Amino acid sequence: MSGWFSALRAIVGREALRFLHQRGRFLSALVRPLVWLVVFAAGFRAALGLSIIPPYQTYITYEVYIVPGLCGMIQLFNGMQSSLSLVYDREMGSMRLLMTSPLPRWWLLFCKLTAGVAVSILQVYAFLAIAAGFGIVLPPLGYLWAFPALVLSGLMLGALGLFISSTVRQLENFAGVMNFVIFPMFFLSTALYPLWKMAESSRLLRDICALNPFTHAVELIRFALYESLNGWALLWVASGFLVFFLLALWGYDPARSRPGRD
Repeated sequence: MSGWFSALRAIVGREALRFLHQRGRFLSALVRPLVWLVVFAAGFRAALGLSIIPPYQTYITYEVYIVPGLCGMIQLFNGMQSSLSLVYDREMGSMRLLMTSPLPRWWLLFCKLTAGVAVSILQVYAFLAIAAGFGIVLPPLGYLWAFPALVLSGLMLGALGLFISSTVRQLENFAGVMNFVIFPMFFLSTALYPLWKMAESSRLLRDICALNPFTHAVELIRFALYESLNGWALLWVASGFLVFFLLALWGYDPARSRPGRD
């Protein structure tokens, strides 16, 4: 077992060093949600007129409502960026070297996921700290409750990115695939508006949002920030992680990457 944890430590440490050397990645991860929080929230609040927000049916500002969705945005983008590094590692040959390790393939991929989740949680808490500086303060214990929710949602979104990276053969193609996945998942979710508000516009779009795994990741974080557990969202996110991780294992099966099998 010591070899397993040595691999985990090495992979997480490598990802941490890569993150520290890419300061622009950290800044971009914060600038994107802060723009939504400070600039776009005013327009959305005026357009949507949100004041009574489930699940607690109490008055909260629109800025407070979208904070969990912006936390999910950080994790979604980070999951895709971590997967981009996997595509790069595969082109450079280091991914192939990692996969030839005597350790189980599922454990090596899980280590890569864990490294990405650790980085994303650091980014989320940095964003929450800056949001608190703007006066958007959540229940104190909610920040602790949110940690396991962020771990699970990060694993699910990271596993999705891991599966996508297994299907992309060239680094140049990954950016287009990222946009095709990220923006529909984000906008067709409860990150910016609740389902009942979406239903007022279109029942079909409301149903699509309800089936979107990212919606349940956001709701899991949202409830946790208010010291509560959304069991339905927990089930969806846990199931989504399992499905995406199994698909990633299939995608990184060495038998599929042999010459003549692509």
